[in-house]
Amino acid sequence: MEQSVRKPLEGVTNILRFNWHFYAFSIVLIGVLLIAKTWFSNFYIVLFFKILIALTLLGTVLSLAVSYYVYDVSGLYRLKWLDRLNISPGSTMVNIHAGFDETSTLLATKYPHAALRVFDFYDPSKHTEISIERARKVNPPYPGTEHIETQALPLEPASTDLVFLILAAHEIRNTAERIAFFADLRRSLKANGRIVVVEHLRDIPNFLAYNIGFLHFYATKVWLDTFQGAGLVIDQTMKITPFISVFSLKDHGVTP
Repeated sequence: MEQSVRKPLEGVTNILRFNWHFYAFSIVLIGVLLIAKTWFSNFYIVLFFKILIALTLLGTVLSLAVSYYVYDVSGLYRLKWLDRLNISPGSTMVNIHAGFDETSTLLATKYPHAALRVFDFYDPSKHTEISIERARKVNPPYPGTEHIETQALPLEPASTDLVFLILAAHEIRNTAERIAFFADLRRSLKANGRIVVVEHLRDIPNFLAYNIGFLHFYATKVWLDTFQGAGLVIDQTMKITPFISVFSLKDHGVTP
């Protein structure tokens, strides 16, 4: 089913609304550099300032362009990429986010016959990003959302067909906590259940797009170590644009 609940430009608009301080800083920095370069007449010093201005402007424009591409154009939120996972329409699903939920309504629309539970593991003492705080103020939670702790998941063993973690799991910054969290999710899976993890990676495309902001993401090796430590194996991988990766995981003890 094609999704249509998102508004045009919603993705890049959210980036600007919730992260406006970064773009305000870039504008101020460009202004300061423009003023500072007028104090010098040396060709090489002026050229240096011009290069800094160009790089700052390029980085700002590029991050917005990539955000528009990923969140508004790529099809990430149309969820057609989930068709490749051959999901049963009546599955028992859990969607887990870290304070900002853009996908539960989409999943409920795409899979109207599924049993969907929504968990929010946002903890203001751990997740101190101002962007998440701003997003929570203007986006009401999905009806029935359950606030949880990563160390205490309210899931029975072998109770779930699918767990979704869409642009959320990287917010668990402690390695041991992250591994234990995924291990608990593994125990909640039915025999052929899967965990679907969608993430930016700390790689070259995301560095080019977000500059030092890519440090908030994890490298592929970190994710592989996390999955292995939690007793999970990769069932399938895919790319949704060069900037977004999907890992479909299953219990290491389950054979194809």
